[in-house]
Amino acid sequence: MNLTTPSHAVRAADTSRVDLLLIAEMVSANARVLDIGCGDGTLLRLLAEKRGVDGRGIELSQAGVNSCVAQGLAVIQGDADTDLVYYPDLAFDFAILSQTIQATYSPRHVLEQLLRIGKRAVVSFPNFGHWRVRTQLLFGGKMPKTDNLPDRWYDTPNIHLCTIKDFLDLCSDVGAKVERTVALNASGSKLGLSMPLFAQNLFGEQAVFLLSR
Repeated sequence: MNLTTPSHAVRAADTSRVDLLLIAEMVSANARVLDIGCGDGTLLRLLAEKRGVDGRGIELSQAGVNSCVAQGLAVIQGDADTDLVYYPDLAFDFAILSQTIQATYSPRHVLEQLLRIGKRAVVSFPNFGHWRVRTQLLFGGKMPKTDNLPDRWYDTPNIHLCTIKDFLDLCSDVGAKVERTVALNASGSKLGLSMPLFAQNLFGEQAVFLLSR
């Protein structure tokens, strides 16, 4: 995967991680980056190869940490809810939380820590306001399952699902400046910048936010 890869090609390989290309576009070359919930290190590798970043990672699962370390990535085991407080203010140019905030116990606390640790924060998440989610709830009467929300309600890691509008409210509550918002539809394409918020919330399957204080 690289920055010239079409979104639909990335989506064909991994339907939940098309956001990584957008995140890579938002990160400056040679930046200091902390990737929280970095998984197997896919984003850290992409940023190192294409942006030349000085990247560090935190991952909760031991399997993820082992995978990252095997690739030579600087990743430690840690929990976004409890361990971010140990990082000093403005230690990184970018603090990234991709497809993870909805799985944290305290999203507000985690977002505040991101904005403290990084000069900028990048957050991506699945949008629970997408029309497919609404339709499944309305007509099926059951918790929805989509490409970005593939788990059943009783075994999902997601405990604080939100919509794009919900996240904007959280940004306002913590005093975050929204520098850029990109919503992606079901095919992995960016929705038009001129599209009103209600339409982004309805048709965006996932969203990526660039934030600062």
